[in-house]
Amino acid sequence: MAKHSLQQVKQRFGIIGNDPKLDRAIDVALQVAPTDLSVLITGESGTGKENFPQIVHQYSNRKHGPYFAINCGSIPEGTIDSELFGHEKGSFTGATGTRKGYFEVADGGTLFLDEVGELPLPTQARLLRVLESGEFIKVGSSKVEKTNVRVVAATNLDMVQAVERGKFREDLYYRLNSVPIRIPPLRDRAEDIPLLFRKFAGDCAEKYMMPPITLTDDAKEKLKSYRWPGNVRQLKNITEQISVIEQERLITADILQKYLPNNEVGMLPVSVHQIHESEQKSFANEREILYQVLFDMKKDITDLKRVVKTIMEDSAQHSSYDASSNEMHHSSSILTNDHTRVSVPVKYEAMPKKITLDQPETNNIQEATEYEESALSISDVEKEMIIKALERHNGKRKLAANDLGISERTLYRKIKEYSLLG
Repeated sequence: MAKHSLQQVKQRFGIIGNDPKLDRAIDVALQVAPTDLSVLITGESGTGKENFPQIVHQYSNRKHGPYFAINCGSIPEGTIDSELFGHEKGSFTGATGTRKGYFEVADGGTLFLDEVGELPLPTQARLLRVLESGEFIKVGSSKVEKTNVRVVAATNLDMVQAVERGKFREDLYYRLNSVPIRIPPLRDRAEDIPLLFRKFAGDCAEKYMMPPITLTDDAKEKLKSYRWPGNVRQLKNITEQISVIEQERLITADILQKYLPNNEVGMLPVSVHQIHESEQKSFANEREILYQVLFDMKKDITDLKRVVKTIMEDSAQHSSYDASSNEMHHSSSILTNDHTRVSVPVKYEAMPKKITLDQPETNNIQEATEYEESALSISDVEKEMIIKALERHNGKRKLAANDLGISERTLYRKIKEYSLLG
């Protein structure tokens, strides 16, 4: 690919940057475009994956055919098959007529399946069939239909892990991954960050008719050193915030620091004992995270019970009560370096209830250890997290789903499950 052609592609699709990894991704998209091979685009959320299916389509022989972009994560599980493959009248409640699916209306064109990793397993089986043979069956029909559609898929998930956990079909993964295109995260193309900032600042200034903001040299370095977990999308949002809020048009590092959060999603610190290489764990969904938290809490409670019981047993065996001084004296033994056991008196303030040696020792132990462990409901914790996320984002499900680290489709299902629709 000639250098000038690469720049033309960037200008046409609004891609900013000169990083070699970004140029490589564009070059692969251009090379595979004239073929009918399936393409899998991977990369973190906010890296601009949505531009590459359009490059593949516009430089292919299908450029005059239809192009549809479908967000698989935003379609409820119960209707995804109908959306993709269509349905017959009466095939399910609400199916008042026959409906064409995307694979039918996109015949001769390109179908972009965004968040393909969110597809349910039964839908994955249907997708595999249409990729391999071009055949599909509408929901509620027995008639096999044909289509000629080029599929470009994208995901921000680790598909290898998804396959290992049984969340994604291995055969479908290899069928989609005929040509992989990896979009680099923003932190891996640091030299492109000031260019993007300048572009977003200029667009914002033109939109709101104000002078554009510029960065000092130290601000540029701070901008490049930040991790950018939200990638290009986060950079654009922060640029627009600064443009609108700050009166000063020359932005210093100190001003910029106020807009760079330290506890951004994806940047939370992890304790050392949680990240031991031999104990590293990854979670398939939000429920597994809740399970792990609750299991850890239960283990801590169990350990605490064991310690309390040991202390009370020892206290029951070695304690005496001095009524005149209103103090309890407790003898505890320790083992010295020469293996001689020495009794060490320990004095405590009197307990509210008088303890006498006439009482059976087991009664004291029982009183100290008999309490009911509170039952922690996973569903209650999960429901509370969802409610708080929705409140933080004024009921906007997409923002709440991003906050929770789940797909919008999963959040919608949880809202229905907990009857949170208001």
